[in-house]
Amino acid sequence: MKSVQKGFTLIELMIVIAIIGILAAIAIPAYQNYTIRAQVTEGLSLASGIETDVEQYYSNTGNWPSTLTAMSTMGVSAVSGKYVSALSVSNGTIEVTYGNSASSYIGTKKLAIQPYLDSNNDIVWVCGTSTTTLTKNTDGSGTASTAASGATSVSPTYLPSNCTT
Repeated sequence: MKSVQKGFTLIELMIVIAIIGILAAIAIPAYQNYTIRAQVTEGLSLASGIETDVEQYYSNTGNWPSTLTAMSTMGVSAVSGKYVSALSVSNGTIEVTYGNSASSYIGTKKLAIQPYLDSNNDIVWVCGTSTTTLTKNTDGSGTASTAASGATSVSPTYLPSNCTT
């Protein structure tokens, strides 16, 4: 009588486990980068409200706000989020500091979002390591060719595309 095999051989099971291991080795780092980029994006979302306040302050006074408290008369207050521990303003530049529940890859790192004036005196925001060519610097003189990349310590790997181009 012939015996019928029931189940899988050891080799077949080992091949399946090896394939799952290879897929996991590829998927886990990609997912980790995705989640860190989402955390960085939270900072940009929170900063967008402050951008409007900085623009309004500049249009009212003709100067960039020196600090966040300088805009307190406009009702602006400190902001934080799940991954953002603080937002600050320094001469118009918004600095997003990550912390709280953020990944250790961006925890305590900063992202700078700096305002520039274009040839029409419109405010243009440039973030991270992004570069742009504008006719006026924030003080109205010279040519601005880069943003506050020195103040940005978040790795370009985790920055959104508009902050790196």
